Amino acid sequence: MFRHKGKSRSLRQNLGIASLLSFVAGIVNVVGFLAVQKLTTNVTGHFALMVEEALKINLHQSFYYFLYIFFFFLGSFCSNLIIQITEKLMDKYIFIIPVLSETVILTSIALLSFDYILANPNLIACSMLFAMGLQNSLVTTISSSAVRTTHLTGLFTDLGIEVSQLFFFKAKGQQAKLKAAIKLKLTIITAFFLGGILAGVLFSTFKMKTLFIASFTLLIGLTIDYVNVKIRLKKLKLKSMDHSRSFSQID
Repeated sequence: MFRHKGKSRSLRQNLGIASLLSFVAGIVNVVGFLAVQKLTTNVTGHFALMVEEALKINLHQSFYYFLYIFFFFLGSFCSNLIIQITEKLMDKYIFIIPVLSETVILTSIALLSFDYILANPNLIACSMLFAMGLQNSLVTTISSSAVRTTHLTGLFTDLGIEVSQLFFFKAKGQQAKLKAAIKLKLTIITAFFLGGILAGVLFSTFKMKTLFIASFTLLIGLTIDYVNVKIRLKKLKLKSMDHSRSFSQID
């Protein structure tokens, strides 16, 4: 799911990582908004609010909106920096540090008291935006921009374009490619909504502890990836042993 990068990735792998990380983003989006009334998975709205507050000469609040944007950028920057450094040392594990970092951030926020959350909304928003920057940069890099998971504006734009192209691109190969792209985007949107709905239902009872589900989901993703690799290596080992036996019998 995580290990393959760029053109070596299959549609199935992209669907797996898309559903997993979009589900996490949906949870973070709703929990962040319900807890601190801030957008915590994207920065589009923060640009408009930053300019609005600046025009009102409310520079203090405008600066906070700038921080939200900056921390999303910083998360993206750190994620790709880690990937580039790790790729030179151990290419197969480029995803582990960003995913574990995101897990630690979300778990740490979940452990905070709700009174602390309410008293420090800007700190919480910046932390969650940093985590989403980490995630979005990671999935964008390893999927060669085929998958984005933290916001839906571009997805709905691309989805509208691709659905309209179905009426004009009639070649079998074009149709298959378009349908695969549409399936991927619908998976992201559905997983995002499911994560958001689940968070909305659970937030009134569990408050920030709802983020434990997001952390647990990330750990499940890492575990599945680890198990799949172990199974694949075992199959290759058995296949190699079978070949060795075949050659021994011939001899």
